[in-house]
Amino acid sequence: MDNQALRTMHPIEIFEAVQDEAAFGDRYSRQLRFGPIGSDGQKRLRAARVLIVGTGALGASLAQHMTRAGAGVVRLADRDYVEPSNLQRQMLFDEDDARNAAPKAVAAARKLKRMNGGVRIEAHVVDVSKRTLGPLLDGIDLVLDGTDNAATRLALSDACFRLGIPLIYGGVTASEGMSAALIPGRTACLRCLIGDSAADDGADTCDTVGVISPAVEFVAALQAAEALKWLSGNRDAMRGTWVTADIWSFRVKEMKLPGGSPRCSCCGSDTSKAGDQRRHDDRPAVEAAVLCGRDSVQVTLGEPLALDMLRPLLEAQGCSLTVNPYLTKAELPDGKRLVLFSDGRVLVQGTSDAGEAIQLCMTMLQPYKG
Repeated sequence: MDNQALRTMHPIEIFEAVQDEAAFGDRYSRQLRFGPIGSDGQKRLRAARVLIVGTGALGASLAQHMTRAGAGVVRLADRDYVEPSNLQRQMLFDEDDARNAAPKAVAAARKLKRMNGGVRIEAHVVDVSKRTLGPLLDGIDLVLDGTDNAATRLALSDACFRLGIPLIYGGVTASEGMSAALIPGRTACLRCLIGDSAADDGADTCDTVGVISPAVEFVAALQAAEALKWLSGNRDAMRGTWVTADIWSFRVKEMKLPGGSPRCSCCGSDTSKAGDQRRHDDRPAVEAAVLCGRDSVQVTLGEPLALDMLRPLLEAQGCSLTVNPYLTKAELPDGKRLVLFSDGRVLVQGTSDAGEAIQLCMTMLQPYKG
């Protein structure tokens, strides 16, 4: 056990950790026998801090790989909660999580802690965006992409490249997937590879064409392998390619990743414009984002919500509530649902009209907001 970890622990926690270390001393024996990792690589893994953005299908698998491999800190960030449709492919969740509308980051962390008590698991129920990424990236050595939309991925890529943090990209739909390790100073950023637009309009998604779990696991394996190379010090072994694969017909293609563009404010040399843009974009406001294929809109109110104060108000308006420490789900009499988070987000389910979603939030919450 390293000294830095000991300084942050209570004596009882130290005793329990030492006991566990004695009982599970051979936990990494097979990984240690793998030549490229060995003892030195395992020590590097133990000192590593990893952020996994999204703990759904890809994120759940990635979180297991990093936890079982012995990364020092695994930080999870996800805005969503568990629903029955997740259970077919999101391996960390079960029916109780879906019944209780458990936040994905919290439900995942609960199970990961039982897998490896020597790894520090951090759960953040948060909408990952350019406004919230700063604290999430603090002290992080590597970021693993488990997100499901281009806007979040581009914001993540922009922030990682500005801070010099590698981003292991992955995406899956139907039986197809893709992955690439995007390394500041070595490769182009995601914005240069897929374009400036963050819109997903017209693109296939899991909600429109479905997804099968073997495709998820295939891409997660590609991502996890690159993560292990980077974190264990085998950086010259990084693949350096963009891989696409269809596991149903089994076609695999590789494309060599280009270097950074000199004209790009993220992966090139001109970074002066990025800071100005960030300052202008940090103003709080009511925003709405349609979640593709889910008949849902996420409304961001720009201020925290006191959920305990809102519950009597919603019940008085005829709503049936599902409550846990992280969110309140309100079933409206007309069949729509509001899922409220304390950070000021509301998922409006039952509409894909952003204007209608905002109006519904304003109407239902008006007495609370005064």
